[in-house]
Amino acid sequence: MSDFSRLRVVFCGTGEIGLPALQALLTSAAHSVVGVITQPDRPAGRDLKPRPSAIKTAALACGIPVFQPEKIRRDFSNLSAWAPDIMVVAAYGQILSREVLDVARLGCINLHASLLPRHRGASPIQAAILDGDPETGITVMAMDEGLDTGDILLKRSLTIGDTETAGTLHDRLAALAAPVLLEALDRLADGSAVGEPQDATLATYAPKLEKSDGRLDWQQTSAVLARRVRAMTPWPGASARLDGAVIKIHAAAPGPAAGEPGTVLAAGPDGLVVASGSGSLVLQELQLEGRRRLGAGDFLRGFPVEPGRKFDLSFSVPP
Repeated sequence: MSDFSRLRVVFCGTGEIGLPALQALLTSAAHSVVGVITQPDRPAGRDLKPRPSAIKTAALACGIPVFQPEKIRRDFSNLSAWAPDIMVVAAYGQILSREVLDVARLGCINLHASLLPRHRGASPIQAAILDGDPETGITVMAMDEGLDTGDILLKRSLTIGDTETAGTLHDRLAALAAPVLLEALDRLADGSAVGEPQDATLATYAPKLEKSDGRLDWQQTSAVLARRVRAMTPWPGASARLDGAVIKIHAAAPGPAAGEPGTVLAAGPDGLVVASGSGSLVLQELQLEGRRRLGAGDFLRGFPVEPGRKFDLSFSVPP
C-alpha cells in the first residue's frame, strides 16, 4: 500500500464494543492512529471513583494521544490539530456536529451494531433479540447529521443464536467489527468505497434502554418474555416481583404449561415455572437483590416458592 493510501485515523469511542476495532487499527501496518477521542473518566465500581474507558486505556498503552472533551460539539481543537484523513466512530456517546464531521479529509464513518436501516439508535443489539431477528451484524456507515441515516459503505452479518444474550451477542459483534473496519478503510484509501443510501421506509429505532425495560409483563407470551430476559442480560437485567421481593432473572426458557398469568405452576431443580399470557416461562437462573446468582434448585432452597403463588403483574423498578 502506498504512503498516499496510508490513512491518518482518529478513533472516537467509549463503549467496549469498539475495543477490538481499535486494537486492530493499532496493530495494523496499513493505517496510522494519530489520536483517540473518548468520554471523560466517569465514576464506576462500588467506590464510584472516576475510571477511564477501555478505549482510553488501550490508546495510552500504545502511546496514542487521548482527548476527552466534555462536549465535543463545543471543543474539537485537538481533532483539527491531528489533521486526520478519516475519523472512525464506535459507541462514542455524544452527538457530532456538522463542524466535527467535516474536520477529517474523508469525513467520519460509524461502526453500528445492526444491519441498517434496521435498529437505528442506542440499543440495536438488544432490539434485535427483542424482535426475534434471525440475524444482525455490523454496518459501516458514512456519517451525516441524522440518527444513523448516512450512506452504507459495508455490511457483514451473523446469525443470532437461540439462547443468545445481549452480552454474548455484543462480544461477537465487537469481534466482527474489527475486520469489517479494516476492509472499509482499505476501500476508502484506494477509492473503491461506494456509499449506498438507506431505504428510510425500512428503518426501525432502538432507543436508549432504561432500567424499567427489564421488567417482565407476565401477560405477554412466553416467547416474548424469554427474548426479553436474553435481551436485558447483562444490563439492565430482567426482573419480576413476588410478595414484595424483586427477583432478577438471568436465564429462562419458554414452556408449554399454562395458567393465569403470573401464577407459579411448579418449582423444582429444573426451574420455577410461571404462567404467562400464552404458555409459561421456566426461570432457570435467579437472584435476589444483594445475593448471588443461583440456579433454580439452589435459589429455591434459600427462598422457597410454592405453586399457586403469584408474581405481581406490574411494578416499578427502582432507578
